[in-house]
Amino acid sequence: MSESRPSSAPRVLAGVSGSPGSLTALARAAEEARCRGAELWPVLAWEPPDGDLVVRRSPVAPVLAGEWEELARERLVRALCAVFGGTDTGLPGQALLVRGAPGPALVRTADRDDDVLVLGAGARGRLRRALWPSVGRYCLAHAGCPVLAVPPSPLRAALAALHRRNALGLRLDTRLLARESGTVRPGA
Repeated sequence: MSESRPSSAPRVLAGVSGSPGSLTALARAAEEARCRGAELWPVLAWEPPDGDLVVRRSPVAPVLAGEWEELARERLVRALCAVFGGTDTGLPGQALLVRGAPGPALVRTADRDDDVLVLGAGARGRLRRALWPSVGRYCLAHAGCPVLAVPPSPLRAALAALHRRNALGLRLDTRLLARESGTVRPGA
């Protein structure tokens, strides 16, 4: 996992954060790479929790940066294991750790015209959009290559509804869950 790019083969880059949406995007990126005969490059962008400026002012900055990079590496390995069952994707390419804000780091890494950048496009409400900038929107606006935004799983909304009901202490109706997930016919 490095930032070197020796190969000139077509690449499919997947933005990975470890979130469910990014895992779905990583699986879709693997399908795209197979279909295109391209290399798969999972990319996890990371930055220090309080930004680079705070790290530069800290006397223990090199130690902390090394620990944060190791945590990012572990998160990337966990994501690969979750999708592929191990760190081997079964495709040519390499996994990358890139230091920087996710949007700019992904755009900087997907720097070829024949690259394809695959991202998870999570459902975002107004408040979330206002407080946290969207990596997907940034990449769509700034990338010089095609960007594929993978929508969240349809079960995500059902899971969120169950989580809300559970948090409020409401009774769970498993028939409703089965109906929403499409495993039971309405009226059954």
